[in-house]
Amino acid sequence: MSALESNLAKAAALFTRFRAQPLGHFIAGRADRGSSRDLLDNLSPVDGQRLNQVVSGNEQDVHAAATAAEAALPAWRALTGEQRRAVLHKVADAIEARREEIALVECMDTGQALRFMSGAALRGAENFRFFADRAPQACNGLALPAAEHMNYTVRQAIGPVAVITPWNTPFMLSTWKIAPALAAGCTVVHKPAEWSPLTATMLAEIMTEAGVPPGVVNVVNGVGERAGKLLTEHPAIRATAFIGESKTGSLIMSQGAPTLKRVHLELGGKNPVIVFEDADLERALDAVVFMIYSLNGERCTSSSRLLVQRSIYDRFIERVAERVAKLKVGHPLDPATEIGPLIHARHLDKVLSYFRIAREDGAEIKVGGDRVAALKPGLYVQPTLFSHASNTMRVAREEIFGPVLTAIAFDDEAEALKMTNDTPYGLTAYVWTSDTGRALRMAHGVEAGMVWVNSENNRHLPSPFGGMKASGIGRDGGDYSFDFYMETKNICLAFGTHRVPRLGA
Repeated sequence: MSALESNLAKAAALFTRFRAQPLGHFIAGRADRGSSRDLLDNLSPVDGQRLNQVVSGNEQDVHAAATAAEAALPAWRALTGEQRRAVLHKVADAIEARREEIALVECMDTGQALRFMSGAALRGAENFRFFADRAPQACNGLALPAAEHMNYTVRQAIGPVAVITPWNTPFMLSTWKIAPALAAGCTVVHKPAEWSPLTATMLAEIMTEAGVPPGVVNVVNGVGERAGKLLTEHPAIRATAFIGESKTGSLIMSQGAPTLKRVHLELGGKNPVIVFEDADLERALDAVVFMIYSLNGERCTSSSRLLVQRSIYDRFIERVAERVAKLKVGHPLDPATEIGPLIHARHLDKVLSYFRIAREDGAEIKVGGDRVAALKPGLYVQPTLFSHASNTMRVAREEIFGPVLTAIAFDDEAEALKMTNDTPYGLTAYVWTSDTGRALRMAHGVEAGMVWVNSENNRHLPSPFGGMKASGIGRDGGDYSFDFYMETKNICLAFGTHRVPRLGA
């Protein structure tokens, strides 16, 4: 039996459970069918067949989840940081124990290749361990003495929070939001993307089995326009953490405005990778290909604009094209696969539409530019490279969110910086040069929340993660996460020596 056949057999056994009955919600520590009779078909991107059905949550379901989170808050918030740390480490242990199961379900649900999803559970466990170890210090503040008063600050959990996650790497991104919320003492209502709902319920079950009390984490399935909107409007929810499209982020801000909800938005990007003529071109080549074609190009930090200095443009693009043409497209459970199917037929249509747009705007399709006909009805698209593009073309300005790279030439540092910043987005940028001064100038001049110099996206959990402009509001990572999930309170104690003003004496 081949590795693919073995993985398919394991996945089929796992999905027997999901097919037995519609997947409902997880509320107050148990599975909850909910009151809605509306069902969503969860389709496989591999062949278009139905994986399972999912209950589409309504107002009663969202209210039940929010109420459960509100009821569970006082006891969870009252635990010491050390007590929460112990629970969250048990969650990490339980995630690691089910890492193969999580990976197989995630691959079939999203189309992501096993070579990337095999580590998703371990990264999720790492998120829980990282924030668990910071839970004891999460409430710490500052001592701010004055002449006749002592001021000091403390931090307290803000309350029940909504966590709304996307479909591209759902398990890992769910843990990236939920782990710091729990470490801070918050309770959570999680609304996963309707296109990839399965591992959210698995995570809730894992957390409950590991000792997270009932109601501390709840899951409501459904579409964003209904369940998500109800959740972001619910008065019991004090803050919303969202990962997804910029347009949706603006809607979430408006939905939370009447109840003055705090929002954390990790949104879209059209991230540049800038390659100067003095760069280490071998390493730059590896990074360029990896950062757009891994994870099917469906990642917020993908470097989808390739800016190359004109003096090396032609030969560097030829080398990129050679690599792109050799990428292996195939079944996500095949360990050899580098690019799997896209998440959904609607998203496939969106990505395919940019091939027509590229031709209309005058870009050259150097590699790819079509669906993989041999793998129909699977949602497979050819890894694609657009060359001889300009920064004004739609393929250089709009987020395609697929295995598609747009290559643009620049003459000098000033033009590179101008092109880099000529976008509504500002999530990440990647700079490749051997000139330290140029690296520093570019890093400081780029309008992006994160800049990597001579590196691909390198995960460092204490560092701030987030974007500028239309790419988001707020930062994740390290203590920055606690800034969102906690309120800072100032307490002022008088020495008893200052003069108190008197009126009406």
